[in-house]
Amino acid sequence: MQVVLDMREKELEERQMEMARILAALNSQREKLQNIENAQEANKSELEALCTSENIDIQQIESHRDYGIRLITDARNQERVIANTEAILKRKQQEVTEAHQKVEVLRRLKEKQEKEYYKEFLQAEAKEIDDITSARFRFN
Repeated sequence: MQVVLDMREKELEERQMEMARILAALNSQREKLQNIENAQEANKSELEALCTSENIDIQQIESHRDYGIRLITDARNQERVIANTEAILKRKQQEVTEAHQKVEVLRRLKEKQEKEYYKEFLQAEAKEIDDITSARFRFN
């Protein structure tokens, strides 16, 4: 019983570590999206500044516009990556929950068996004491 419980606990620990790695990746992906959004805001501000300046440079404006379009595409792609990672994380959370339940079932079963063993042990001990006591009374 203990061997199976140890195996299940190890499986649970492995799944928890996998989930932690996925969560770290998700946080990194969200940070990357935030950086893209910050770059979009900075590019928008620079573009507005270029448009309102006295010396309008069409080439710079087009460059910032193209960069803005690329940032929009990058943001959408990053949002898809995040959505996929969140789906993977959800499945992994489910696996961790199932593994945890299996461990808990085995722990309860082990505790029940231990209680039963001690109960039987105490009953055998009580019977032995009764036998010894009965034997003493017979000899007296």
